[in-house]
Amino acid sequence: MSLFPMQTRLNIPDLPVGGFAMAGGAAPAAAPAEEEEAAPAAQEKTLFNLKLESIDAASKAKVIKEIKSLLGLSLVDSKKFVESVPKVLKESVPKEDAEKIIETLKAVGAKAIME
Repeated sequence: MSLFPMQTRLNIPDLPVGGFAMAGGAAPAAAPAEEEEAAPAAQEKTLFNLKLESIDAASKAKVIKEIKSLLGLSLVDSKKFVESVPKVLKESVPKEDAEKIIETLKAVGAKAIME
């Protein structure tokens, strides 16, 4: 049984004998391109994770209501969320929106940070 009929049936092209040696030589050339792509990503972070750090015990009800409206949770789930601080509130939030949410939470007696 020969491989050639199967090769033509599966439409597999012939590889030159030096094909594998050339593929090994091309890999180091791709490494600098990856480094160039990583550098712009480190310049400025635009999306942040919001983390609820702590709450004021006196304003717990206000914080629960605010979390309920921010996340769209039920009242019971919002209470469980607030009682389990520190916890990530939202992920991948633009900086402007994150700052607004932090100010809103600060006004009702909670402490949140951007990560």
